[in-house]
Amino acid sequence: MRSSLQEKIIAVCNQKISQKGTNVGLSFYAFFANKNDDPELLMEAATWWISLHKLDHFEKAEKIKAMIISETK
Repeated sequence: MRSSLQEKIIAVCNQKISQKGTNVGLSFYAFFANKNDDPELLMEAATWWISLHKLDHFEKAEKIKAMIISETK
């Protein structure tokens, strides 16, 4: 996954956690606007979420953040 997407995912997770608490869940759609202006990037996130990690539609933001951080090391 490209680093710009990783950074965006971490930023969105941090924002959601600060707004709604540590138990907040989200889907990979949370990282995109409500219009499909970058289908390639959306598919990259969907592939990571669905095909690679077989995650449920909604997952805890803290879990996603931790997964991204562990993959960047």
